[in-house]
Amino acid sequence: MRTVAILAHGASALVRHIGQISAWLGLALVCVVSFNVLARYLFGFGSVALQEAEWHLMSAAALLGMSYGLNQGGEVRVDIFYARMSSRRQALIDTGAALLLMAISLIIAWLSLAYVQSSYSINEGSPDPGGLGYRYLLKSVLPIAFALLALQAVAMLGEALQRLLARRP
Repeated sequence: MRTVAILAHGASALVRHIGQISAWLGLALVCVVSFNVLARYLFGFGSVALQEAEWHLMSAAALLGMSYGLNQGGEVRVDIFYARMSSRRQALIDTGAALLLMAISLIIAWLSLAYVQSSYSINEGSPDPGGLGYRYLLKSVLPIAFALLALQAVAMLGEALQRLLARRP
């Protein structure tokens, strides 16, 4: 039981740290958008690369932030039936949900590896003149983000198993 608790805590801590990085990406996004707006309207300067950097940052922040949102309990839940269930039944449902989330996340992470590899093999860049190159770097966030989501599912599974296997008074 102690090993499960250590594993769940470690997985959760790693997801929290990545979530904090994701929050900093949000600040970088605000800075890039602000610069783009000010440069365009005050100085008549515009850059395709900076505009693409906006959606690159937004994509990375959203993908890396989804596991953090789940870690912090920010998911949308409908607790009409769940709240009325016994704690044991809730733990059973949470165990099943964590296993399903882990399986789906790992499948998506695995399938997205070919997508990233294909982009890397052709050194994919922006189709727009003056756009950003190395698009495979952005695409590589996909398997990383879903692996983190699977890791968060491991943490949730550990917590649910602890509740399920805990001795009741």
